[in-house]
Amino acid sequence: MGSNPIPGSIGLLSLDKSMKQTINQTFTSELSGALLSFNQPELTFDTVIIRFAGEIGIKADWTRKLYERRLVKNIKAVLKYYAISYEALNRMFGRLYLKTSEAQRVSQKLAKVFGASSFSSALETTSKLDDIVDASVRVAGFRLEKERSFAVRCRRVGKHPYTSQEICRQVGRLILDTYSQLGLRVDLKHPDVTLGVEVRNNRAFIFADTVKGVGGLPLGTQPKLVCLLTDDVNSAVACWLTMKRGCPTVLVYFDNSPFVKTSCLDSVLNYAQALSEWSIGFPRKLRVISNSQNVAEIVGKCPRELTDFLCKRLMFRIAERIAELEKAEGLVTGETLGDKSGLTPHDFRIEDEAVANYPIYRPVQGFDCSEIAQLARKMGITEPFVPKISKRGPVSRKRSRVASLNLEDLKHAEEKLLKIDEMVEASMRSLFCRVL
Repeated sequence: MGSNPIPGSIGLLSLDKSMKQTINQTFTSELSGALLSFNQPELTFDTVIIRFAGEIGIKADWTRKLYERRLVKNIKAVLKYYAISYEALNRMFGRLYLKTSEAQRVSQKLAKVFGASSFSSALETTSKLDDIVDASVRVAGFRLEKERSFAVRCRRVGKHPYTSQEICRQVGRLILDTYSQLGLRVDLKHPDVTLGVEVRNNRAFIFADTVKGVGGLPLGTQPKLVCLLTDDVNSAVACWLTMKRGCPTVLVYFDNSPFVKTSCLDSVLNYAQALSEWSIGFPRKLRVISNSQNVAEIVGKCPRELTDFLCKRLMFRIAERIAELEKAEGLVTGETLGDKSGLTPHDFRIEDEAVANYPIYRPVQGFDCSEIAQLARKMGITEPFVPKISKRGPVSRKRSRVASLNLEDLKHAEEKLLKIDEMVEASMRSLFCRVL
């Protein structure tokens, strides 16, 4: 009795030997990949590595500890604001290790905390070499894709029975063996994925991605400053740069309507909201001053070409009063040299004279428009607003006359106004706060 072919195998029996071998290899490779995917558990990172900004590490011990404590306080404020649960926040030299089950989400939220250079979601294990290698292979399986290149970098603190090079070699070799079906390759110069290993005494942390931080100094390590916020993106960038150096800011907006469009306030609120996301844990308010009566008084009684300077000098006087109340140490504006108003150092000196007790800082005075726009995008402002001054605006002036302007001219014009102190006090009574 002749043997009958197994149902469904007729096509396979008719193949030659080489084709059968090819099919078997393909089937084995696919099965191996499927089993690897099935056996690979979903990886949950349990730690966020927070690296201090470089300049914090070069401070004297007392100052460095003060800055690190302030950074810890700011990070806890962000975690509380976003309702992120965590088990511990451990501080070591140059690092913070945040234990949380929401590690990947935390890295993105903390990217707007000044004083940190980068963040990595990591898997914690012991410092035993076998545990490090095993955890590294797990993280690699979670991150690596087919035909990608990788490199392993290791940093160690403490004494261990192995070197950093030995960790890199063993981890790299086992990754290639374990995921051989992916066609991975090692590239130490330009890898697609860099697997990081940090060994700290008896603990080790494995990570594959790093979120870049903004650096700078922790917010609150320097005194407060009063920032004059306008509908020009320059002022928002100037405020942000001040915050990056550790200074909390008191945001102040002078409402000049109806001399400017009502949409200006919307732009200012957008900028203030963007800035508030960088200052979680600090008062999130915009102080608004009604300035229309002051503008009307200046426009009605003073030469048209001087109104811009006179308005600024008055606003600086009002901002000075706010600085006194807030116990701030100076004023901040977004003015730049040679901008659309053609401002010069001579102009700055004339404006600054109106303020008796506080310095006026201009962080963006040396930047051009493209550089400011780049910083605005870094802040999260994607479409900087370009203000259009109303024809009724108070900023019209002739450069030929203003170029030779001196303080006596301005002071003589100010004598035609009501008492300056009374105008300042009336403006202060109009102040109200908008919560962001």
